[in-house]
Amino acid sequence: MSVVRSLGRASLPGLLGLVYLFIYAPLFILMIFSFNTAGNLAWWQGFSLEWYEKLLSYDQLWKSLRISLMVTGTAVILSTVIGTLTAYALYRWRFWGKRLFEGMLYLPMYIPEVVLGISLLVFFIFLGMPRGILTMILAHVAFTIPLVVLVVLARMQRIDWTLEEAAMDLGADELTTLRRVTLPLLFPGIMAAAFLAFPWSFNDFVITYFVTSPGNAPLPVLTYNLILGAKRSGAMGMINALGTLMTVAALLLPLVAVLLLRVRRFSLPGLHLLRKKRA
Repeated sequence: MSVVRSLGRASLPGLLGLVYLFIYAPLFILMIFSFNTAGNLAWWQGFSLEWYEKLLSYDQLWKSLRISLMVTGTAVILSTVIGTLTAYALYRWRFWGKRLFEGMLYLPMYIPEVVLGISLLVFFIFLGMPRGILTMILAHVAFTIPLVVLVVLARMQRIDWTLEEAAMDLGADELTTLRRVTLPLLFPGIMAAAFLAFPWSFNDFVITYFVTSPGNAPLPVLTYNLILGAKRSGAMGMINALGTLMTVAALLLPLVAVLLLRVRRFSLPGLHLLRKKRA
């Protein structure tokens, strides 16, 4: 038995490495061949920045980028505000139907994106709303709110709420306590939620594809359209370059969010006085 355990422990790093290789090898291949002169997945023919130059000079790219930033920025702001208020209510108060509300709140994270996209499309058609920027923003708010709630709730569980009581004992009213104590304590979690929601919204394709219109294609939909015409237009190199830029951006934002979640202390005016009062 000890021999089996030893072999298992010895093989674990190798198996873990194979899993990571299986997951990330396609991304590395995409990044490497974005610098390939041939512009496709043929054998390496030389280093070149040609495809990045063509991508940056592609007018449709900048239009799609503006649409993506407009939709994602608006959706993240709305979902962060709504999600933070929802998390605060779920953590601090008890009310009838709370369990049911939580279950309904997290449904967008469990439902397949195709089902959610079709459901939103049918909903917007029922309301008579034409597909466009507004429908994309509403759809992105719908599936990013649960993520914000989970992250902010995780932050709330690490907060010392006796600081609020100390602030009120020192004469602060409820509004002042919320503004000077509660929100600064929640700020790292709120920012982490926003940084996690941004790439989730920015890179979404399935749901966005159902609720957008042909003239308002964000970056993921533009990438799909480029792939469809890649063989006849020679745009594979541009697709590799665009995929590389989107991957790097998507990896950096969650990293910043993780760093923010690790912040245990946040500078707060008069915080040392509150801690002395609590003691």
